[in-house]
Amino acid sequence: MTLDEYKLLRKINSPRDLKQLSAEELRTYCDELRSYIIDECSVNPGHLASSLGCVELAAALHYVFDTPADKIVWDVGHQTYAHKIITGRREAFKTKRLLGGISGFPRMSESPYDAFGGGHASVSISAAFGMAKAAEMRGERHQVVAVIGDGSMTGGLAFEGLNNAGASKRTNILVILNDNNMAIDQATGALKNYLLKISTSVHYNRFKQQLWGILSHTPRLLRLCQKAGNAVKQGVLNKSNLFESFNFRYFGPVDGHNLKELVRTLQALRDIEGPKLLHVMTVKGKGYLPAEHDQSTWHAPGRFNPDTGERIASPGAAARYQDVFGETLVELAGLDPRVVGVTPAMPSGCSMNMLMHAMPSRCFDVGIAEGHAVTFSAGMAAAGMVPFCNIYSSFMQRAYDNVIHDVAIQDLPVVMCLDRGGIVGEDGVTHHGVFDMAAFGAVPGLTIAAPMDELELRNMMYTGLQYGHPFMIRYPRGNGAGRLWRGVPFEALPVGRGRRLREGTDVALVTVGTVGNAAARAAERAAAKGVSVAHYDLRFAKPLDEALLAGVGAEFRHVVTVEDGSLRGGVGEAVTAFFNARGCEVAVHSLGIGDEWVEHGTPAQLYALCGYDEEGILRALLAAGK
Repeated sequence: MTLDEYKLLRKINSPRDLKQLSAEELRTYCDELRSYIIDECSVNPGHLASSLGCVELAAALHYVFDTPADKIVWDVGHQTYAHKIITGRREAFKTKRLLGGISGFPRMSESPYDAFGGGHASVSISAAFGMAKAAEMRGERHQVVAVIGDGSMTGGLAFEGLNNAGASKRTNILVILNDNNMAIDQATGALKNYLLKISTSVHYNRFKQQLWGILSHTPRLLRLCQKAGNAVKQGVLNKSNLFESFNFRYFGPVDGHNLKELVRTLQALRDIEGPKLLHVMTVKGKGYLPAEHDQSTWHAPGRFNPDTGERIASPGAAARYQDVFGETLVELAGLDPRVVGVTPAMPSGCSMNMLMHAMPSRCFDVGIAEGHAVTFSAGMAAAGMVPFCNIYSSFMQRAYDNVIHDVAIQDLPVVMCLDRGGIVGEDGVTHHGVFDMAAFGAVPGLTIAAPMDELELRNMMYTGLQYGHPFMIRYPRGNGAGRLWRGVPFEALPVGRGRRLREGTDVALVTVGTVGNAAARAAERAAAKGVSVAHYDLRFAKPLDEALLAGVGAEFRHVVTVEDGSLRGGVGEAVTAFFNARGCEVAVHSLGIGDEWVEHGTPAQLYALCGYDEEGILRALLAAGK
C-alpha cells in the first residue's frame, strides 16, 4: 500500500496527534500501523514478529502517557517498530538498519522519545528505576515505564532491578511484562511455567475482570483495595505472588491486543504511586498469520512476499556458519557421550536447535542468562562433561567475569562458541562482536581460535572437544566461503599453530579468521600489480604461533595484519608487540576496527568504511610493497 491509502497513519506524526483519535479510530490506526510494518519489513528486513505483537501496547502507552516527558524504556529493542513510527519516524522507518538510516533499536541520540538505548535484554527495569529515582530526587512528577518482554524477564539483571526498585516503596515506576511466552524461540524455565499458571487461572482471571470492571473508574477505592490485594491473590492462586514478594503491586494479566482494556488499565495505574507491575499477554507476530504460526522463523525473517508469506532466499548461498556449528555439534555428540549443548535463549539463532531435536536430553536452553550459561557449563565440565556453550559474541560480554572465574581459573574444558564474531551488519553497534579477541586475549590459559572457513570451524570444534582446557571459537554471522565440509573426516588442529597459504617475497600478510578470504583475493590482485605477498593464516588469536611469526620477522621488513575486530588490544597489536620484544626491524600496518563505534549497514559497506574490505587490504599491500 502507498502512504496515501493509510487514512489515519499518514496523519499521525507524534503522540500528540495520536491523543486526538477516538477509541474507534485508535483501533483502526493500529490496524494500519501493523500493515505498514509488514509492508516495510517485507522489502527492508528487520525484527518483525516481536514488533507486531507490540502494536496495541505501544499505541496505548503513547495514548495514555505524556511522552517524552513521561519516559518509556523498552527492553529488547526489537519490539519498538510501532513506537518509532508513532514518534515521528514513519518515513524514516523505510531506512531502518540501512547505512545512514535509523537504528532498528532505541537510540537516545536518535529521538527524545527513545528514553534509553536497548540492544541487549533485561536492562529496562534497572534503567527505568534509575530514571524514576532521579525524578523523585528532583521533585518531578512524570511517569517512568519499563516494557520488558520476549523472554527478558529470565535475565538476572531484571531481577536485580526488581529487587532494588521494590525496596523503594515511594518511587513511581511501572513495569510492563509483555508476556508472549517467547524469546527468539519458545520460552523455557520455571518462570515461564509460573506466568502460564497465572495467565490460565480461570478463577483468578474471572475475579480480576470483575474487580477491574468495578474499580477502574474509582482510583481511590482501587488504591484502598490494594492493601488487601496480595492476600486475595494468595487465596485464589494458593501461593504468594512472585512480583508482590518484590514489593511490586501486581496487576493483570490483561489482553495486550484489547485496546480498550489496555487504555483503561494504564489510565488507572497512572494514578497509583510506588512500584507497580502490569502483566500483559500478547501474541508474537499478531495480525500476520505466517508470523503467528511460526514465531521463531518470523522473529527476523529476511525479505518476504507480504501477500503470500513466502520468504525470499538468496540463491546459491553457501552454508551459514551457524548451521556448520549446529550440524557438527550433532556429529560430535554422536561420537562422544560427554558432549552437551548450552545456549542462552537462542537455539535457532545459533542452530543448536539441531541438537535439541536430535538429542533433547543433551541440550539446554537456559533463558536469557549469559553469565549463568557459562557457569552452568563450568559446573557440567567440573562433573566430567564437555559443554559446547554457544553465545553471540556481543552477548558474551555480559559473561566476562564468569569466563574468567568459573572457567579459565579452574582450567575447565568448556568449548565456548562465539557466533556473530566481528561485524554483524544491520543490527549495528549493540550487536557487532568486535571486542572478543581483544577482551578475552588477556585471560591466561584461554585458547582463542578463529576459523577461516567452514571446514576450519568444523575441525576447531573437534579440536576443542579433544583439548581438555578452556577453548573459545569465534566465527561470523552469515554464509561461509563455500568450502566443502560435510562428511569430511575430523582433523585435530595443532593448538596455537598457524599456516602459510601463499608464498611471497615483498610483503607478509598475516590474518586471523574469515577476513582471510578477502585478504587472499587481495594478495592475488597485488601480485598481478607487481607486489609479491606471502599470506599467513594464524588460525589462533591466542596463543600466537611464535615460530611462524619469528620466521616472518626474519624474512620480511613489511607486514600487514588484518582482523575483523578491535585493533586496540587485538591481534595486530599482539603481533607488533612480538616483533618489538624480539628486536625485529619490521614495519607493521594493522587493519581492523579503530577506537570508534561502528553503526549499522551491510557488512560489505561496514568493512569498506573500516578499511579492511578487499579493496582496503589491496591498498595496504600495494603501499607496503612500494
